[in-house]
Amino acid sequence: MVKRKKIRLRHGDVLDVEEYHDGNYGGNGKTRQKKEKPTKEQVRLINRRNKARLCRWRLIQYFDQGDLFITWTYATENRPPDMEGALKDFQKAMAKVRKIYRLRGAPLYWIRNIERGTKGAWHIHLAIKQTPEGDAAAIVTKAWTKGGTYVAEIRHSKFNGDDMEQLADYLTKDEHTAEVKTDGTPGKPRIAEASYNTSRNMPLPEPKTDKLVRWKPEVKPPKGYYIARIHEGINPVTGFLYRSYTLIRLKTQERKKPPNRVRRC
Repeated sequence: MVKRKKIRLRHGDVLDVEEYHDGNYGGNGKTRQKKEKPTKEQVRLINRRNKARLCRWRLIQYFDQGDLFITWTYATENRPPDMEGALKDFQKAMAKVRKIYRLRGAPLYWIRNIERGTKGAWHIHLAIKQTPEGDAAAIVTKAWTKGGTYVAEIRHSKFNGDDMEQLADYLTKDEHTAEVKTDGTPGKPRIAEASYNTSRNMPLPEPKTDKLVRWKPEVKPPKGYYIARIHEGINPVTGFLYRSYTLIRLKTQERKKPPNRVRRC
């Protein structure tokens, strides 16, 4: 049995789709197969992929060109003793940021990853929504007193799925993430521990799952859409083919912005 899971983002301007075989079934002419228990490594890879996918969906749904990617660093003398200390530093800084956003009635959307490097250095990566006044960089810089603040704009075309995928992967790195060397071989992880989280005011639409008659050899975009990205491979747990792809509307009207409701985050 083939299934298709689809989520509509930005009021249907972006469709993110995943097609896969049900692991309980064999191939053509084969009987129902006994499902094997995934290994710890397979579970870790699946969880990592799911975390990056949810992060990417939230980036597409809530962030635009002009929003910011922040890196907070620590001066050597201000480094926290452990992750609990780093979390307290983050919460203290964000309390200052949240206060200003609330006074302005602006929505505060954020996604962050706190990282401790293998050599002991700490830093925090933070994607944050720009203010209507355009001064989010000044706000986050003033809020952080433990070290430096480095600001970059989230640069992507309005619905560029590839750029958001790269940013989602970067924001969800952990101690198992290893960069690929120039010769194509995996290097050693550069992160000793990490803590990923998001603000709680970014709900996502519920994906819709359909049953397909058969696996199609290629994807044909529906009328009015084009394929922005596509990945195909074999599921390490089921051993069956799967694919994921993003469809973007060719001609988009001005997207309705999320309401400026202030929620606890």
